Amino acid sequence: MSKPRRRFKQTQSLKDRLGVFARLIRERAEAMPFGAEKAATLAKAEQAEFAADAERWVNSPELRPPK
Repeated sequence: MSKPRRRFKQTQSLKDRLGVFARLIRERAEAMPFGAEKAATLAKAEQAEFAADAERWVNSPELRPPK
């Protein structure tokens, strides 16, 4: 028998959570010395910012389905 899924209600929107995550990761990267780890951390921040932009675009009222 499978266990029931644990669910919880988010208190912040996905856009807000991604923005906070990107800001924190970017701050962490600024404290790192130049190198591969810093580049990977900055790439994570850019991915989070892109995801926030995509989420905003998908949920925009101007978005219409293709005809």
